[in-house]
Amino acid sequence: MSNLRTPVVVGVSAVLGAGLALGAGAVGIGGGGDTTTVLQQAPISATSRPAASGDADGALTARQIYERDSPGVVQIEAQVSRQTTSPFGDPSDDQSGASSGSGFVIDDEGTILTNAHVVDNATKVTVTFTNEKTVDAKIVGQEASIDLAVLKVDPKGLDLKPLELGSAENVAVGDGVLAIGNPYGLDSTLTTGVVSAKQRRLQAPNGYSIEDVIQTDAAINPGNSGGPLLDAAGRVIGINSQIATSGASGGSVGIGFAVPIDTVKNVLPDIKKTGSANLARLGVTTLSVPEQLVKALNLPTDKGAMIASVVPDSPAAKAGLQAGDLTLGTQSGDEVRVGGDIIVKIDGKAVEGSDDVGAIVAKRKPGDEIEIEILRGKETKKVKVTLDKRTSGGSDESTSTRTTPRGGDERSPFGNP
Repeated sequence: MSNLRTPVVVGVSAVLGAGLALGAGAVGIGGGGDTTTVLQQAPISATSRPAASGDADGALTARQIYERDSPGVVQIEAQVSRQTTSPFGDPSDDQSGASSGSGFVIDDEGTILTNAHVVDNATKVTVTFTNEKTVDAKIVGQEASIDLAVLKVDPKGLDLKPLELGSAENVAVGDGVLAIGNPYGLDSTLTTGVVSAKQRRLQAPNGYSIEDVIQTDAAINPGNSGGPLLDAAGRVIGINSQIATSGASGGSVGIGFAVPIDTVKNVLPDIKKTGSANLARLGVTTLSVPEQLVKALNLPTDKGAMIASVVPDSPAAKAGLQAGDLTLGTQSGDEVRVGGDIIVKIDGKAVEGSDDVGAIVAKRKPGDEIEIEILRGKETKKVKVTLDKRTSGGSDESTSTRTTPRGGDERSPFGNP
């Protein structure tokens, strides 16, 4: 049997200073002084394939994309503060530090996108452009469940270079991509690669599931968080958010993940208007029907999503959906329960496994009514559920057994202690 270790998946914001560990751990990068620009000139060979969004004449070389788009990519530094409580219940203590990541400009009004985990608990945020001009930034809003933060700078006196937002819908495995960011404090770094896989699923900082994530082998490291993943025409198709590591080293193993820009565009108007996204919640955790338990529990199906837990006072709880009462074991410190209702259809659409539940609910809005068909024992029931708005907690329609493990079977929560 192979002795390979399963990679750790972590967020990729770097940490500056001591006192509070964020992102992928302390990397010993201080402020001030000269930095080295690392420019990987490996060709993207964009002219040999249509651009990801289908414009065959939109393809550019890696150099052309870098020269045009790098001025729109910024370095973000956040002074952060967090209250902690000792294991013995001592009074909470304020700890402070600094988090560093990347971001990019999307309009002439000074709107900048980055990851939520880059500016989480920030008391002050600054943005540095490629011309080394640094300005203060305001956090307009955040949505931790898709790891997105929207910042705003005063555009007066700034020669802003907004990046064009594309789409990840037509991106295919093998398509060339580029990442521009500030890994380990090395500003304006370009790396190139390909789309390694699509429709990955990641856990957001607050425990919700992020769907349709893009996997790439373009080098992404601590400090790249919040930077753009670009297609061969230089359009943003994703926001770089997490990496897989070999464990102790904390460095990339060539597997990076980007939140699709389509997900971001769907919630951006709400965040700019209200400070948060208007995302729907059912209020359950589920797991795909365990194959090994179909016979053991005499289950009526080998497909569907078994409800492992139901959030109190959630739409699922109000509709009477029931969780399992048999503990299968523990995963990431949580009990994995089986024996609950099995969701087999939502609005008439077959549910093959846990991922389908999250994907369907993610496309709905708070207030929408859905019809859920469940198996309870041998009985088939249909239940009407009115979805509400996601809260800051971490319970949603995700699988209760982590889809991206670490150390063999667990997920790393963005490298936080």
